Amino acid sequence: MRLNKIMASMVFIGAAISAQGQAASFDAFVVDDIKVEGLQRVALGAALLNLPIKVGDQVDTLSLQRAIRTLYASDNFEDIAVARDGNTLVVQVRERPTISDIVFEGNKDIKDEQLQESLDGSGIKTGEPLDRTILTEIESSLQDFYYSVGKYNAKVQAQVITLPRNRVELKLKFTEGDAADIHQINIVGNTVFPDDELIGLFELTDYVAWWDFFGDRRYQKQKLEGDLETLTSYYNDRGYLKFKVESTQVAMTPDKTGLYVTVNVDEGEQYTIKEVNLTGELLGKEALMKALLPIESGEMYNGGEVTFTEELIGKFLGRYGYAYPKVTTYPEVDDETNEVSLNINVNPGKRIYVRSVGFSGNTVTKDEVLRREMRQLEGAWLNSRSVELSKERLNRLGFFETVEVETTPVPGSDDLVDVNYKVKEQPSGSFNFGVGYGTESKLSLQLGVSQSNFLGTGNNVAINLNNNTYQKSVNATYRDPYFTKDGVSAGVNIYWSEFDADEYYLESYKNNSYGAGVDLSWPVNEYNRLGLGLFYRHNELSEVSPYQQVLKFYQIYGDPTDSSSTLAFDNFELNANWTRSTLNRGTFPTSGNNQKLYGKMTVPGSDIQYFKVSFDTSFYFPLNRTHDWVFLTRGKVGYGNGYGDYQGQDNILPFWENFYAGGSTVLRGFKTNSVGPRAFYLTGDGTPCIPQPGGNFGGCNLPGDPDTVAVNSGRSIGGNAIATLSAELIVPTPFLDESYKNSVRTSFFVDAGNVWDTEFAYDSYRTLPQPEFDKIQDYSDPSRIRASAGLSVQWLSPMGPMVFSLAKPLKEYEGDDSEVFSFNIGRTF
Repeated sequence: MRLNKIMASMVFIGAAISAQGQAASFDAFVVDDIKVEGLQRVALGAALLNLPIKVGDQVDTLSLQRAIRTLYASDNFEDIAVARDGNTLVVQVRERPTISDIVFEGNKDIKDEQLQESLDGSGIKTGEPLDRTILTEIESSLQDFYYSVGKYNAKVQAQVITLPRNRVELKLKFTEGDAADIHQINIVGNTVFPDDELIGLFELTDYVAWWDFFGDRRYQKQKLEGDLETLTSYYNDRGYLKFKVESTQVAMTPDKTGLYVTVNVDEGEQYTIKEVNLTGELLGKEALMKALLPIESGEMYNGGEVTFTEELIGKFLGRYGYAYPKVTTYPEVDDETNEVSLNINVNPGKRIYVRSVGFSGNTVTKDEVLRREMRQLEGAWLNSRSVELSKERLNRLGFFETVEVETTPVPGSDDLVDVNYKVKEQPSGSFNFGVGYGTESKLSLQLGVSQSNFLGTGNNVAINLNNNTYQKSVNATYRDPYFTKDGVSAGVNIYWSEFDADEYYLESYKNNSYGAGVDLSWPVNEYNRLGLGLFYRHNELSEVSPYQQVLKFYQIYGDPTDSSSTLAFDNFELNANWTRSTLNRGTFPTSGNNQKLYGKMTVPGSDIQYFKVSFDTSFYFPLNRTHDWVFLTRGKVGYGNGYGDYQGQDNILPFWENFYAGGSTVLRGFKTNSVGPRAFYLTGDGTPCIPQPGGNFGGCNLPGDPDTVAVNSGRSIGGNAIATLSAELIVPTPFLDESYKNSVRTSFFVDAGNVWDTEFAYDSYRTLPQPEFDKIQDYSDPSRIRASAGLSVQWLSPMGPMVFSLAKPLKEYEGDDSEVFSFNIGRTF
């Protein structure tokens, strides 16, 4: 288009010269003056600056042609003509109009922002001059885009509306039409795998089930290209080294509403691996590298494994300072035996050292808080694992929305780099007010003030208030994660609580408590920590139901004839814990494992002398490299009891310290705390029967007396021992955008476990009449395992974490309360 304008201008030059009465091959002349006519927006100085002819220059036809080309190249003019008036050169121009506004009309598939971004790349912007010569190109490229998404009836029309003062409005009108559906996908040339198996790999589809409201048969060129890569990888990963897609055809129906997609393939032969050889500079670590190789001779060739092997060796070298290794596999193919030898060439390059480690983006958090998490040291060689581990530790702090790391070469040096961590801080302090509801907690209110990065020091300060149907509490904590420079953390905790067991699916009692404590923990290594703590707790028990198990407690510590009386206990607890974690992240991990061993005991001299020990463990096994499929196993065991004696009787574990199971996290499918021992009442003449040493009962008629002894069951009371085990298959959440992958988790699970009471004297009740004794279950039996299976969805919502579970008990006992659906909002998990 521009060339045509130049040619037209040349014709005008010839006409102008002829009008002056000069021959076509006019004599050259010296320019005495230059006039530019038609300027409006462009300054005269700018126009003359772009004109390669100056006063005093001698010009001819050829130099004028070059001058016109130069003026057009300035992108300021859409028409240029030159003439001669004596020895004055007259340049007549028509400026390109300025774009006053850009309007999009009729576009649905492409957002205005995307369109404007595309126009920006072509220089079409508001306030800029309009180059009409590229409008046709824009129309064509946008129409090609619509064709690529299957809209073959789409049309794009560019309209230029003239406005005063040499301005225009550019309007792009879109007629999108309907997308052409794929009528059929055909694969030609395949003999090893059936059509339905290969087409099932495609994102494109020619069939959508009636119930799949999110599916469509829409054709997109980009999807087809991705599907062909998937198809090639599928064959390569199964030994077909020479597989290739020979051609693809996309045929349109006459009405342009349907497409037939045909893919022609050449499968080739299946190859096995003859041998794997490591070549190049192996740095004396050949044995280690060979041990890393996931490929062995005799196996089927797998293209994905070859790529993974190259990445694995590259990461291995990165741990020794070789930041930019080149690992390339050269296959030697033997077509006679269908074998391939893999020659993996290793070029580690130069060892790279770290000059400095820097931080940016941390406007609140002090540099020292970030620096103490670093495992990559300045002056040491660049260790890719240490760099990534440092990034992981920054992420675990919870102070940053994102953490990015970049290594930049030091100018003038080929073996030095700077490691720079760029963080984006997120609010680490908050004033929280929340409302939650769950099948366990019912309506709950939370009010909290917390600052996990107090004044940028990394210290945690928090005050939290909770109010729900079964508990009111206030908790204040302070923790310094680096109480010493060696990573020893220290914490202080003060709390007050009112707990009503009747509202928590337990047999009735109320426990008002308060306390305070301090704790220390220190790292043993990168993954292990040890901790110690000392706490004081005050408990006041009241309104306790007179069931058999609690009467034993009152027999030791109170008046068994008046279980509703208030009892108060002051206990000093010493606790210790060991934690180990190799999880890849704190929330929704997908690999690694976590263990915690926790024990506590009241110190001698406390009102009740008891101890509790528990061990929790979990293992995450990713089933694919993208960690979309993960197998999770979790387990817990715990035991508690009294030690020493009180007024001649053995101490026992306080009933408010019992273990419980059932609910949204442990033994799903059973109601909260419903698994395990249940309270039962033994009455005669309407009065409780008090258990006595030796198995006798006081305060009621004994068996054989005229009045009948009755047994009535109550709610769950927990036990002093627990064992649970869960297996879960974490799967991609269907119909969910990839961006929510780290905030929503779906899993299928099987739970099993039991809670029991090792101190329950089952045989002591055999003196009861048989019908009454049969009502009592052996709550000391650990083999009464419950089991359930179901589906769980967890969501980190703006309102707090939510847990939804659908479960069905597989094994249950008389008296167990099952629950098909449960959910909780605002509870941690």
